[in-house]
Amino acid sequence: MQRFPSTIHVVIADDHPLVRSGIRSLLKTLPEVSVAAEVADGSELMEVLASIRPDVVITDISMPGMDGLEALSRIRACQPKVRVIVLSMHDSPDLVKRAMASGAAAYLRKDSSDFELASAIQSVMITGSYISAGIAKVLMSAGEPEAEQVLTDRQTQILKMLASGQTSKEIGFALGLSPKTVDVHRSRIMERLGLRDVASLTMYAVRKGLVRP
Repeated sequence: MQRFPSTIHVVIADDHPLVRSGIRSLLKTLPEVSVAAEVADGSELMEVLASIRPDVVITDISMPGMDGLEALSRIRACQPKVRVIVLSMHDSPDLVKRAMASGAAAYLRKDSSDFELASAIQSVMITGSYISAGIAKVLMSAGEPEAEQVLTDRQTQILKMLASGQTSKEIGFALGLSPKTVDVHRSRIMERLGLRDVASLTMYAVRKGLVRP
């Protein structure tokens, strides 16, 4: 099981100095978080990531030069263990899905509360992902989401195992996770897919061809 680091090192990417300042001020109130660097666009972000390995990147989508989506794809290719939280003023279903498909671990609107951003940081470190209730509603309003668009590879793997009838204990043993961690993943999967129970997860997996009925 992956250990939770004693200090979470964060890089902030946003082209607005006031936004970066606000995020930095919030993160300073979290004793377990340290701001490793701040950048104004995707190109600067990739330069910084060439020399340091943070735990979390908080990035906007709309930035000059290299935008957040392109940076996301590059981060997934060169530093796949870095959790990327998108913090954007835009929440169209297409943009959210593209961000998730590009490797975002979480997607938040810029009008989210301080508590939600703090929760997202902790959640992506523990489970690898986070999705707010507001963003979940956006995705649901656009129709049933595809697993590969909103779930991580590990979450898709666990979804298939749950839909095949395996228990949290069995899944945990197979993947080297604790049953509690599997339960947290299950909750996140249901949250991202807008489902309420394992039966719904199973029916979803069958509909999408992830498991055989």
